[in-house]
Amino acid sequence: MSLTTEQVTETLRTVIDPNTGKDLVSTRSARNVRVDGGNVSVEVELGYPGRSQFDLIRQKVVDAVRALPGVTHVSVAVSMKIVAHAVQRGVKLLPGVRNVIAVASGKGGVGKSTTAVNLALALASEGARVGMLDADIYGPSLPMMLGISGRPESSDGQTMEPLQGHGLQANSIGFLIDQDNPMVWRGPMVTSALEQLLRQTNWNDLDYLIVDMPPGTGDIQLTLSQKVPVTGAVIVTTPQDIALLDARKGLKMFEKVGIPILGIVENMAVYCCPNCGHAEHIFGAGGAAKMSADYGVDVLGSLPLNLSIREQADAGRPTVVAEPDGQIAGIYREMARKVAIKVADKARDMTNKFPSIVVQNT
Repeated sequence: MSLTTEQVTETLRTVIDPNTGKDLVSTRSARNVRVDGGNVSVEVELGYPGRSQFDLIRQKVVDAVRALPGVTHVSVAVSMKIVAHAVQRGVKLLPGVRNVIAVASGKGGVGKSTTAVNLALALASEGARVGMLDADIYGPSLPMMLGISGRPESSDGQTMEPLQGHGLQANSIGFLIDQDNPMVWRGPMVTSALEQLLRQTNWNDLDYLIVDMPPGTGDIQLTLSQKVPVTGAVIVTTPQDIALLDARKGLKMFEKVGIPILGIVENMAVYCCPNCGHAEHIFGAGGAAKMSADYGVDVLGSLPLNLSIREQADAGRPTVVAEPDGQIAGIYREMARKVAIKVADKARDMTNKFPSIVVQNT
């Protein structure tokens, strides 16, 4: 009895993507199954950036298909394709940007910007095209963290080209003002500046635009939530009760404006003494887990309170770039994959699939 494509497809239902926990057939990741005698070829297309996972997934498919009787050779091509996903109702996608992810916190000082830039770099390291927008008009930190200086160029006097740092496209008010100048602006001027940075930057074919939000739930947050096509938000907090109190407010704000929460990042969760190895929960323990249980939102991961994270960000070489094979960079990459998978599970944006209907008197 000769081997059939149906047999191979049924076998692929047993192959579980270790990142999504789902089989390759139900997620439509397995496609173009071909059988020629004993030769089998399969294409696997992931909906999230996972370049570091290609070999693992390829091997799982090869092992499963080779177990079928009559198989002599298995060819597996693994790739990824990131598409635009649905945003708030009535808000159009940004040109050149498939998905916008807001990284927010209710309180300042919890390491939100450091987390945002490392998540962006982690997504890029997994093969995605990523940009970063520094939405903190009063306290821009992106130029320092990415080690970028200079001003954006404009060829038409209307739009700006993003600057480049460690493979990311980036823009920030910090590129447009002197470093020591304070932004003494009222709310309307701030929101206007943010919209200009967002919409007048020529973002080039981005899979993800990571927006580093300022702390709080004020004008900038409301502008972003109501006028900017945000695919989802990540909340950064520490285990401290005061930080969690404000993080809950940020989470509820996004819920009220219809932006899904992709997950919670617990920063500065534990301090390990480099000399004796003693672990101390300086800011408390279990706060993010309780918040997760209260609101039904996943904890994406917990990061240690570590001197190197701060030093590397201050030096313009964040951890994912400075120590790409280190344990902490691994945590950032795992969190970034979880974020991307959450986005991939959302409904696709179909606004460009339907024709515009125009009613005319004839």
